[in-house]
Amino acid sequence: MRHLEGKRIIVAISGSIAAYKMATTIRLLIKAGAEVRVLMTPAATHFITPLTLSTLSKNPVFSEVISEESWNNHVEMGLWADAMLLAPATANTLAQLANGLCDTIVAAVYLSARCPVFFAPAMDLDMWAHPATQANVKRLIDHGNHLIPVGNGELASGLSGEGRMAEPEDLVGHLHHFFGESQGKPEVQQTMAGKKVLITAGPTHEPIDPVRYIGNRSSGKMGVALALEAAKRGAHVHLILGPSVLNPAAAHLQVTRVDTAREMFKAASGAFEQCDLAIFAAAVADYRPEQTADQKIKKTEDALRLDLVKNPDIAATLEKQKQAHQRLIGFALETQAGEEHARQKLNRKNMDAIVLNTLQDEGAGFQHDTNKVSILTAADNKLRRFELKTKEQVATDILDVAEQWWPVKG
Repeated sequence: MRHLEGKRIIVAISGSIAAYKMATTIRLLIKAGAEVRVLMTPAATHFITPLTLSTLSKNPVFSEVISEESWNNHVEMGLWADAMLLAPATANTLAQLANGLCDTIVAAVYLSARCPVFFAPAMDLDMWAHPATQANVKRLIDHGNHLIPVGNGELASGLSGEGRMAEPEDLVGHLHHFFGESQGKPEVQQTMAGKKVLITAGPTHEPIDPVRYIGNRSSGKMGVALALEAAKRGAHVHLILGPSVLNPAAAHLQVTRVDTAREMFKAASGAFEQCDLAIFAAAVADYRPEQTADQKIKKTEDALRLDLVKNPDIAATLEKQKQAHQRLIGFALETQAGEEHARQKLNRKNMDAIVLNTLQDEGAGFQHDTNKVSILTAADNKLRRFELKTKEQVATDILDVAEQWWPVKG
């Protein structure tokens, strides 16, 4: 399907070596039937020429608010577009846009735009990992913009890691997905109307003393994506979220914040009876310290002994209370023999489906904005394998499987 047919797309380019990829991106957008206008920061013009992009887009390219004694109407451009694609988005551009600074045509149009905005960061791995950059990314997401995740690979510095801009096919693919799945199909958004969904997400922190804890690297992104997608489909969602920097909000979404496994268990137990679907996406600590010190433990010996005790198994415990109408989905993060362990977990915990992901797959697992999963369903004992996708797209795949368990409402 030609989801971009007739769509008006602003492509905004900032100063990164990854700007060379935008020639291909623009060609793909034009081929898909979109109309493209290009904006560039002054720095971007050092990496790829406006003439090249003007030729490809068949429209003038603007790099200044005022050029050749004329004013380039950023307000009109912001109103014209059906979507704005910021790619590559450098650390400097992210900082400007996140804080409302406006000294380029890109920033001026961004602040005037009423359309969905997608941004694809590009920078070296240390710049990408820096707390300031991550805070700016979070602020842009909180403002309703759509992050196109960075890739992991060789960088311009010669280092290798996260920070590489998504490839042109991925950039265009995100726009295809958005216009094909998120717009123009309001009936899809209500396919879970009337359903009550319980989701656990994030890590748990098991305190050792007032300043230390046992935890894991879970960010909660997968569970949050599931909660937002279910709410978008019309479900009433109760998200029980462990320690996470994420602050999801949506209509029909109730969020309960917890810290420890026992707190998560208590909150989930209180909500379980009323739910139609429970998705156990949280990375719950299996063990906690038997004793928690009231004061910070001082370093006195060469070794410190911690006695650990088991935490409650939330999914296994609640499964014993499962009613006929309820469906349960568990998660299995494995490092080896993933399918074997997932099948064991499916049977042992009486799940209706298990979502398997493995740390052996690049871009999958904790902290990433992407995931690569397989979904094992009990009814047919079938394993469905999916490619690497954004966690929002993975959430769509998981809930598409879940919806097959009930007649569609709405």
